[in-house]
Amino acid sequence: MAKYEKDQVLTGKVTGIQPFGAFVALDDETQGLVHISEISHDYVKDVNDYVQVGQEVEVKILEVDEASKKIKLSMKATQEAPKREKSAKPARRAPRRNEAASNFKQEEAPGFTVLKDKLEDWIKNTNFKK
Repeated sequence: MAKYEKDQVLTGKVTGIQPFGAFVALDDETQGLVHISEISHDYVKDVNDYVQVGQEVEVKILEVDEASKKIKLSMKATQEAPKREKSAKPARRAPRRNEAASNFKQEEAPGFTVLKDKLEDWIKNTNFKK
C-alpha cells in the first residue's frame, strides 16, 4: 500500500459491485472502493448502470488509510465536470422585512380607518367598571 499516494491516477479492474459502490483492484494484492457518489457527476441510482465486473476503469486515489488498509477511489475525479447552463431568468428574491414594511401604508388600507374611528366609541360603550 505504501506505493499508492493520494491524487495518483491509475487504471484498475472492477472486482465487485455493491449497492454502495464498486471494488476496484489496483494490483493483485490491493483493491479500493469507489463509493457510489464518486462513480459519476450524474446521479447514480444503480452502480451496475455504470460499471461491470471485469471492466477496466480509470480511478483517482482520494485517500490512503494505512491503519485500516483502505483506499478510497474516485472515477468522477478523472472526468471533466459537465458545464452548467446559466439560467435565463434572474433569481427572484423575497423582499427584506424592512422593505415589506416600508411598502405598506395604513392610509392605503381602507379597513383600518373605519376601525380607528369606531375604537373610541367602543371603549366608551363598554360596561367596564373599576
